[in-house]
Amino acid sequence: MEQQISQQFDFIAQIYQVAVEFLVGYSFQLFGAVLVIIAGFLIGRWVSNLLLRIQEKRNVDITLRQFIASTVKLIILVMFGIVALSQLGISITPMIAAIGGVAVGLSLALQGPVSNYGAGLMIILTRMYRVGDTINTQGCSGQVEEITLAATQLRAEDGELITIPNKHIMGEIHSNSEENRIVEGVIGIAYAEDPNKAISIIRRVLNAQDNVIKSKSPEVGICEFADSSVNIEYRYWAPTGNYFHTVHQVNLAVFEAFRTEQVAIPFPQREVRMLSG
Repeated sequence: MEQQISQQFDFIAQIYQVAVEFLVGYSFQLFGAVLVIIAGFLIGRWVSNLLLRIQEKRNVDITLRQFIASTVKLIILVMFGIVALSQLGISITPMIAAIGGVAVGLSLALQGPVSNYGAGLMIILTRMYRVGDTINTQGCSGQVEEITLAATQLRAEDGELITIPNKHIMGEIHSNSEENRIVEGVIGIAYAEDPNKAISIIRRVLNAQDNVIKSKSPEVGICEFADSSVNIEYRYWAPTGNYFHTVHQVNLAVFEAFRTEQVAIPFPQREVRMLSG
């Protein structure tokens, strides 16, 4: 028992001796490496904040300026990390080779996520769309709430959050109507009615609606001569956040205005004749 205790004390004494020798031999290098790392964090944060302020004054897109600032900060930290390792006398050449091998393996194993990051980088750099824009792609429509390297998040009017991987957006057809959406409506009138009167009523209704964008003039006109009606189409812009509410409100207002002005809206009908042999 006493021999085991003596061995344990000897082992602790050896560890203590090694630690003392390390601190005596490398204390200045270790202290210098810690100072370099701290300086890297401070300088990286200062440069990142400076870049954010400069880009904000020049009205650079928020997603792009955050990406640039974060990338520059990461590069500065890596550079100071290399200097810190050199202070400790550690050769970084084998480490770089090992990192390269790991990167090749990860790129093969994570082709899906890597392709998302590549597509996200291109979206941010080319500024295909920005936060606040309304896009329609892959059968999904909504206002862009966040753009990351991996995915784009859309917010629908009903509050639903839609997350689309960036690789499904890059290279695909998508529409961008900024903060608004186009609305297309159709209403039919009888052939005996005056289409100019119907067009005038619809224009009056659209001008009276608060949610209809006034900076872009609505388009109203005849779009089709149907079997039992002359179809009047009206196109206007509405805020994405109030899209469905605006559509319902305008359609109801048009219907009520036609009824008040006694413009006939025919019921769809077909005449079927049976011919004997």
